[in-house]
Amino acid sequence: MKGRNQSTAIEFILLGFSGLSNLPVLLFVLVLITYMIILLGNALIVLITFTDPALHTPMYFFLRNLSFLEICYTSVTIPEMLVNLLTREKTISFSSCAAQMYFLISLGGTECCLLTLMAYDRYVAICRPLVYTAIMNKGVCIQLVGIAWLSSSLVTLMHVTWVFNLPFCPSNEIDHFFCDAPPVLELVCGNTYMIEIEALTSTVLFVVIPFALILWSYICILATILKMPSAEGRRKTFSTCSSHLTVVILLFSTAGLTYFQPKSSSSPTTSKFLSLCYTILTPLLNPVVYSLRNNEVKGIMLHISRWCKSVFLRWRKRMRHR
Repeated sequence: MKGRNQSTAIEFILLGFSGLSNLPVLLFVLVLITYMIILLGNALIVLITFTDPALHTPMYFFLRNLSFLEICYTSVTIPEMLVNLLTREKTISFSSCAAQMYFLISLGGTECCLLTLMAYDRYVAICRPLVYTAIMNKGVCIQLVGIAWLSSSLVTLMHVTWVFNLPFCPSNEIDHFFCDAPPVLELVCGNTYMIEIEALTSTVLFVVIPFALILWSYICILATILKMPSAEGRRKTFSTCSSHLTVVILLFSTAGLTYFQPKSSSSPTTSKFLSLCYTILTPLLNPVVYSLRNNEVKGIMLHISRWCKSVFLRWRKRMRHR
């Protein structure tokens, strides 16, 4: 197919999990339950950190943005995946594919930036505690988060616009369960060298550099912790970083293996599995990790569960007396 006018009429076919077509209902149920847990867990984090004044700190401000982002991120892919699991026509329109790719890459880049800001917050809190409140004030935090969202959105807009103005070949089958950049670029006819260079540059900008900054922050944090005289003090200080470090390792390891894996050694099955890790597993574990490893969040969630239990017991008591 040649030219932009022809490519705008394309309907892509998402092959997704076609190899597991004998288990569509089971997969649908599993994915749906996972999606509900992701929405509920991250929504609870947003609600708790927003309503409790004790959690109006930079760390929880960044966490609230991260949880809101996870809700948006999974909502871009999972509903489409659920529909495709139960329908024979696993198609997605040209414009919908472009929109899905835009939000996926944009939100993914923003997530990497937010994790970097959270690492910087821990660095200032541990390594420069005397000036923490001056550096990480409310205005600075809002500006940093705004830059993270805006910069990723603008760079992604340029990338996606470029990709979907290229001529596409007659084959319209995407061997994936969503419109990610690598499988879509495989359908482009002609030389894709320049767009691949641009994609690599964007990946370095929003994945490699953030990871390097996070690594530098934790090297400084580790050096400061090791200088502490008390073993209990070292343990408590490091525990404030463990939740964030767990999410960082999971996200960057799977994303790095996906986007920096040589084409010769990559396979569609491996790419799909790795994509599932950073599109579903990370948003699923995010509220679990931060809830279990953060005493403040854990205490508030315990208080909420007790309140819900007391409300339920009072309601049941009233029903019995009727």
